[in-house]
This record gives sequence, structure tokens and C-alpha cells, in this order.
Amino acid sequence: MTLPPSVRRLLWVGLALLPSWAQALTADQVRAMAIGDNDDRAAAIAQVAASGDPQAPAFFQALLDGAVRVTEDKVFVVRNEKASDAASGADVALPEAAEDVINSNRMRRAIEGAIASLKLLSPNVAERAVAIRELKDQADESKLPLVDKAFGVETDPKLKSELGQLRAAVLVSSTDKVKRLEAARALTDSSQPATKTLLVERLKPGVETDDEVRAQLQLALSAIESRLAWGERLGVVFTGVSLGSILLLVALGLAITYGLMGVINMAHGELMMIGAYATYLVQNLFKAYLPGLFDAYVLVAIPAAFLTAAGVGAILERSVIRWLYGRPLETLLATWGISLVLQQAVRSIFGAQNVPVENPKWLSGGVELMSNLTLPFNRIAIIAFAALVLVGVALLIGRTRLGLFVRGVTQNRPMAACMGVNTARVDTYAFALGSGIAGLAGCALSQVGNVGPDLGQGYIVDSFMVVVLGGVGQLAGTVYAALGLGVLNKLLEGWQGAVLAKIMVLVFIVIFIQKRPQGIFAMKGRSAEA
Repeated sequence: MTLPPSVRRLLWVGLALLPSWAQALTADQVRAMAIGDNDDRAAAIAQVAASGDPQAPAFFQALLDGAVRVTEDKVFVVRNEKASDAASGADVALPEAAEDVINSNRMRRAIEGAIASLKLLSPNVAERAVAIRELKDQADESKLPLVDKAFGVETDPKLKSELGQLRAAVLVSSTDKVKRLEAARALTDSSQPATKTLLVERLKPGVETDDEVRAQLQLALSAIESRLAWGERLGVVFTGVSLGSILLLVALGLAITYGLMGVINMAHGELMMIGAYATYLVQNLFKAYLPGLFDAYVLVAIPAAFLTAAGVGAILERSVIRWLYGRPLETLLATWGISLVLQQAVRSIFGAQNVPVENPKWLSGGVELMSNLTLPFNRIAIIAFAALVLVGVALLIGRTRLGLFVRGVTQNRPMAACMGVNTARVDTYAFALGSGIAGLAGCALSQVGNVGPDLGQGYIVDSFMVVVLGGVGQLAGTVYAALGLGVLNKLLEGWQGAVLAKIMVLVFIVIFIQKRPQGIFAMKGRSAEA
């Protein structure tokens, strides 16, 4: 009969720990762990952890929780106002002279490391994986016996490989040259930043004195740096695409209003801010009235943000902007004034401080592709959301009656009016659509950053650059420009810093527009030349 893997593992663990199960914690052990200087206590804790004593986790946790009291020769655990002898577990009366055990930060790290090392033998795969991660930054030779036990009984191939790397990280500081050399060779296959740090420390002058071991350590370091470099490159590209998707969301609405009506809308960022605050209000309503459905609030916030920003945009177009068509300077000044009014209105209603917008559970966490590359779920969701909004706008412009009117007015407003198109209504619809898309951008931004009255100011200039670079009124150009600028900006930030990166991007756009004023994609049309 073949036993299931989980049962076989329990039997292996039991056999591995059988010698230590025959005894409980002794009075001398608990005194050594609770009384004395930090070096002696840390050594005693490491020794007990390596033994795998079944009583050790409870005592370590009591030490960590501050539930241990001591006298000159005895140690007590106090829980729920009841005292027990730390060694025997028998209930006793707590002496008045008993004092609290004070743990320094170093001692807390030693205790946490001991608890993590004991979890290496847990029957739960997730617990063992967490224990390995926790030990990577604090493994030392005192934990080697337990790591060897765990390595011998581990059945999961991935965790066994990680335990092998952890064992090598411990042995690389061994006093035995053969063990150090073996460990250096094993670490060549690692891809952990912690391993790189360990190797850098070992290669400092005076630490590793053997030339052969130093050469092998240098080879291992070069191999790890090469792997980590790929993670960093992919991380930069992903961050650039994420930034580009945000710029795309912000610029899509601007591409419609600026491309259709030639309106330089300096209040576009504030329309995005309104969408973010609409998301905040929906979140609070779900917290107050539908707490059980909180994780679904984003699905309601998306249409709420769109409709709120679109409504405000329609009001602005009908009340102010419609009187300023064909006067770009007056339009710029008027919309800049509107942006100040909207900012102050939000400050008066919600306060000047940022307001918190929480991620639902399904947007928390991320996907770990490499040891130094984790893709957050909220960023992935924004990229997907931007793609969906882009597809929706493209279908609206290319396949609907409203889109036909928008394209007609964009190409030739007087002729469209002569054909019976109500250009004023089309202007209002288009401006409301662009404003609603800005609201969607605000909803997306609320999931990755702070929401405050100044939210839109950080994106308005970049969004205008995207529209101009891509070609006024061209959706395809907006996509290329947004993603291109996002990736370029992040690449330059890693090279020259954030400020110089912005300047270099601006210089690049100025030079590009000088050479190609129509942008990446020029507006299609007909011309008659003499």
C-alpha cells in the first residue's frame, strides 16, 4: 500500500525529530533563553530551535509576546493572569519579585528567526514556504542542523531547491574551506537579492581570505547579478507600461475635446480629480450600507466616476466654453480659472488633506514572476482597464452615429452643419464624453495613489504632451505616444533621476514636433494644391 505524500512527510518528520521528542525543555534551557546577556540568550535560543523541541514554539511565542517573567533562578510564563513554570508547565504562584524579560530588537529578531526555523518542518506547504523566506535574511550556522533536517524530509521540489540555497547561504561563512567552496558553487544558481547581499559582504576585503573561494564567490555574484538585472529591466518596462496606461486614460478624453473643438482644457485634470472623489464617495457608501459587498464597490464606482465627470463637463461646456470657441487664449485662461474653482470647491467639501481609497481584496497583492519582480494586481488591472476603455472609445467613434457626427465635425464643421448635424449638441456630447473618460482615469488612479485636490495637476502637462506627440484627434497616435512616453520616462529615471528625465522627455518632444508638427499620425484629409 502506498501512503499519501502528506502522511509520508509526517512520518519522516517524526523520525527526524525522534531524539528531541524524548525530552521537554529543561529548567537550565529556559533560564539560558530568558536570563543573561543577549549573546548567551541568542545562542541558547538557536540551540533549542535546532533541536526541534515540540515545546519550543510556545515558549518562543511567549518571549515574543512579553509574557515571560523571571526571578534569579526561575522562569515563568504568565497568560490570562495565571502563572506556570516555563519548564514543567505546572501552575505556580507568581513571586512578587518576578520581573519582565526585556527583549531588544536583536533578541526579537533572534526569536522570530527561531520560530521561522521550526516552521520548516510544518506539514503545511504554505507555512514552510513562508519560513524559508523569513530565514533568508537571518540564517546562520546555528540553524544548520534544522535546515538539514528540513532538507532531508522536504517533498516539494521548489521548496527543496530553496532549502538547498538557504543551506548554501549558511555554509558560505563556515570555517571549513571545503564547505565554503561547495556553498559558493551552489549559490551560483541563486536569483535572490539577499544572496547577492551575502556574497557582497563575503567579498569585502579581509572577510574571505582564500583566493580559490573568493574566485568562486565572484563567479556566483556575477551570475546572480545577471539574473537580477533581467528582473530589474522587466520591472522598468512594466512600470513604464503602467504609467503609459494611466497617461493613455488621461489623454484619451483630452484627445477627443482638443481634437474636436480645439479647446485647450486646463481643467481636464480637475475632471479626473472629480472621478477620483466619486470613487471615494462610493467606497464610503459601501462601507456604511453594504460592508459585505465592499470588494465590489469598484464595479459601481466606475460608472459613477464617468457619469459625475461627464455631467460636470457638460455643464462647463454649456455655461462657459461654448462662448469661447475659436479664441484659444481666452479658452485656456477660462479653463485654468475653472480648474482653480473646482480645486477650491473640493477643498471646501472634503478638506485640503488627501482622502483614503482602499483597494478591494482582489486588487491587493501581486504576481511574483522573479525574486525581484512582483507585478501588483492593481497595476495589472489598470493596464487591462485602459485597454478596455480604448476599445470602447474606438468602437464609439468608429461604429456609432455619434462617432460619425464627431468625425464629421472634426474634419469639416461648416459642411457638417450644412448637412443638418447639430454641431453645438455634438460639441456638448463630445466634451461630456472626454470629461467622463477623465473621470474613469481618476477612478483608476485612486487605486494606486493618493486622492486629493491636487491630483490632476501632476498629469495635465503630460497628457497634453501625449496628445500633441500622437497627433491631434488620433486615437492610435495617443496610444503609441502614451505607452512610449511612459516607458521612456521610466528608463530615463533609472539613468538620470526623475527631474532630469522629465527635462529630457520634454526636449525630445520639442525636437520631434519641430521635425514633425502633425505628430506621429497626421489627420487624414484632402487638399487641392495649385
